[in-house]
Amino acid sequence: MRILTYNILRGGVGREPGIEAVVRHSDPDVVVLQEASEPRVVRRLAEAMGMRAWGSLVHHSVGFMSRVEVERHAWHRPGWSRRAFLEIVLAGTGFRIFGVHLTAIHSNWTERLRARELRSMLASIARHQHGPHVVAGDFNTLAPGEKLETARMPLRVRWVVWLNGGRIRFRTIQMMLDARYADAYRSLHPADPGSTFPTWDPHVRLDYAFVPDRDLDRLRACRIVTDAPEAVRASDHFPLLVEYAV
Repeated sequence: MRILTYNILRGGVGREPGIEAVVRHSDPDVVVLQEASEPRVVRRLAEAMGMRAWGSLVHHSVGFMSRVEVERHAWHRPGWSRRAFLEIVLAGTGFRIFGVHLTAIHSNWTERLRARELRSMLASIARHQHGPHVVAGDFNTLAPGEKLETARMPLRVRWVVWLNGGRIRFRTIQMMLDARYADAYRSLHPADPGSTFPTWDPHVRLDYAFVPDRDLDRLRACRIVTDAPEAVRASDHFPLLVEYAV
């Protein structure tokens, strides 16, 4: 199963050809989209690429497209969450994909919000954690040991970091690791920065895929799609592609 997670920036409006080119180049079975709040865009993309199923709602960031049959999909907004996460169940497999888009902005306050959102999501999906599944999306945070390069950020972001005393305690990804999930990209590329944002000057990793520790042997590959012809212009994020044995 090839799963692509891709933040398409402000609904993807006006950049549909570029987004389509990136997705076609990646050749995924399922695409988890963030900032996919324009259903007409997702529908056009899905129809153009012959996807069997798609989902997008105006008031939700996370959407999807799938070339394989989907048994059902649903958005869930647990307590403390500003954004809903998306559950996708693939037909005939019991395999689930949980699409995530956590609160943005680098600050200690927003990191606490992200921690609350993630804690609520993990509690919501706990009953499914015995089965095969992947959690993927834009987590808007840094993993343990990764550095926030403030000098390469826009001035407004540097001001926010400065107002936080120049140091932000990133802990959301550690929560995933503590919940016995493996960081798919870091598991296969321990020494590679893996930057996914922004496409014109990639220096921070915001996009992740996680698999249960016990199922790490199912992980076949995980890479950042930087080689698609339109990848730099289609969005401000590079997508992440995961290959997982279902």
